[in-house]
Amino acid sequence: MMMAKYRMVRVDFWDTPIVEEEMSIEERYFYLYLLTNPKTTQIGIYTITSRQMAFTSGFTIEKIHSLMDRFINLFKLIRYNPETRELAIQNWGKDNLHKGGKPVMDCIYSELKEVQDTTLIQYVSEHILKNDIRSLYNSFCDRGRMDYEQEDNDLDENDTYKETDGEQDDESFTHRYTIRGQKEKEKENEKEKQQQDLYPNVVSNPDYENSLQKNKTDVKEIVEFWDNNGFGFSNMNAKQQLLSWLDDSSFLQPKEIIIKAMNIACANNKRKLNYVVGILKNWEKESLLTVEEIDTLHEKQKTIPIHRQSKRSFPAGRDIPIGFELDITAGEE
Repeated sequence: MMMAKYRMVRVDFWDTPIVEEEMSIEERYFYLYLLTNPKTTQIGIYTITSRQMAFTSGFTIEKIHSLMDRFINLFKLIRYNPETRELAIQNWGKDNLHKGGKPVMDCIYSELKEVQDTTLIQYVSEHILKNDIRSLYNSFCDRGRMDYEQEDNDLDENDTYKETDGEQDDESFTHRYTIRGQKEKEKENEKEKQQQDLYPNVVSNPDYENSLQKNKTDVKEIVEFWDNNGFGFSNMNAKQQLLSWLDDSSFLQPKEIIIKAMNIACANNKRKLNYVVGILKNWEKESLLTVEEIDTLHEKQKTIPIHRQSKRSFPAGRDIPIGFELDITAGEE
């Protein structure tokens, strides 16, 4: 799965009643760790083991087990599948998935394809507010074949994290349930079918298909310009943020304007995402929505004369006293 360089935490995290009133200092730290550790993904579901958590957080493995049990059974903020070693954060979608657009949807789609336990996808999707993103999540859910409540032991969600004696130092969390009967090939075929059911108009609507193809071409051109002009070939997060301007801006020619902004950044030797985004924000603020409008403004700015203030010159020597009269004949007698 692709991982970003950073994760955002909302400032009202600290005002949440469960954090403010019920969690200890250790539990608050662990919650922040679950939201921001290097294994996190765009979708709020990621693979991690107890050893990895202990190593990066500084807790012992026994402490990790205790904290996990509290977050699953007491706070009910996460779920964990010991078989697949996948962890899901309940409120991830509500706190993080606010913007759509093709680059974001493509990233979410590629990460959802890697999830093995699709009940975790359903668990996260229930708290996603944005309809198109929630629909994409739901397209991956297979409730009939991946339902914990229908397993042999008929466990409820409070039993999804159980340990057996003698195995506390193992990399994965042991459990009292298993997930059977799901073949990899069948899962892939089902997911592809679900995507077709979710977007049935792609085939029947040629206008939509042409628009989708144009968007792919625009993304390719922007990424190629970025990679070929020294903005950072491996900086995938910056590319995604820049590509979001294709869908989330008010520009009438988003691709052309983005490339123009990158050209200006190259000319000024400022090959940074913040510099390019700053240019785009200024243009959008000034309602410059096409390349022609931007060029027209630049031409007008070139024709405005620049008036320079003349520098004031000061004579050398002392100032002449007020009322002094020069007599050029003085001293000739």
